[in-house]
Amino acid sequence: MDPFDANGLGVWTDEETFTVERDRMIAYAEATNDPIAAHRNGAVAPPVFAIVPVFNALLPAVLSVAPVAAAMRIVHGEQDFLFHRPIHAGDVLRSRARPLGFAGKPSGSTLTVHIETRDDGGALVNEQWVTSFFRKIDAGGSAGDAAPERPPLSIDGAPVAKVPAHVDADQTFRYSPAAGDPMPIHLDDDIARLAGLPGIIAHGLCVLAFTSWAVLTSVADGRTLRRLAVRFAKPVLPGQDLLTSIWDGGDGHFAYETTVADTVVIKNGFAETV
Repeated sequence: MDPFDANGLGVWTDEETFTVERDRMIAYAEATNDPIAAHRNGAVAPPVFAIVPVFNALLPAVLSVAPVAAAMRIVHGEQDFLFHRPIHAGDVLRSRARPLGFAGKPSGSTLTVHIETRDDGGALVNEQWVTSFFRKIDAGGSAGDAAPERPPLSIDGAPVAKVPAHVDADQTFRYSPAAGDPMPIHLDDDIARLAGLPGIIAHGLCVLAFTSWAVLTSVADGRTLRRLAVRFAKPVLPGQDLLTSIWDGGDGHFAYETTVADTVVIKNGFAETV
C-alpha cells in the first residue's frame, strides 16, 4: 500500500455549509438515547452533534493524506471537542478541515485532522481534533503535529458518579442517518468482519455522545461543556451495557472512563464544564 502523503498536511479543505434544522438535532438526541429535555425538544443541540456539520469536510482531509485503500481499516482513535458556543436550530455553519500530522507503525497508524466550524458571521462555534487509527497499516513514517494535550487528571480513588447506559440492538441503524455517517462497519456484519472486526460496531461518536450526557446529567450541575476529549480504547458492540465512571478534578474539570463489564472502551476522558 502507498505511504501517507505529507504534502497534504496543513492544507485546508474547501468550506462546507450546513444549515441546522431542529428536527435533525432532535433525531440526533434520540439516536444517542440522550435524556436531556433541551436536547430532545430541539432547544439546543447535544454537544457531540457538532460532528454532524463537519462530516463532509473531514473525509476529504483524511483522504488527502491517507490512500483510499486504507479506508477499510479506519476506526476512530481519539476525539477532542472545544466548544465556543452551543449550536442552535437555524444556524448556518461553515466548516473546513486540515490534516495536522500522522505517525506510522506496522501495527497501525494515526492521522490527526483539525476542524473548525464558524457561523455565518465568521465567529468560531467549535473546533475539533479527530485522530483516526488505521489498523495494521503502516503510514511509512511520521510527520506533522498531534492533537493538543489535555490536562492530566487522576482517576485514583472513588469516582464521584457512575452512570449506566445500554447500547440498543438497533443503535447503529438509528445513529447512521441522524449523524450522516454511512460507514459500513457500523451497518453490515460481513463488511465489518472483512475489516477484522467481530461484527457491526457502534459508532465511536455515538458512544462519546452517551458519555457526554452522562457527564451533563450527573456532575455538571446545570453548566455546559467547554471541552470534551477521549481516546477510544476498544470497540463497543450493539446490545452491550456501558458504565461511565467520573472523577472530579476541580475547577469544573472532570476525568472519566467508560467500561463494558471489566473492559475499558473509552479512556483518558476529559470534560471541562463552564
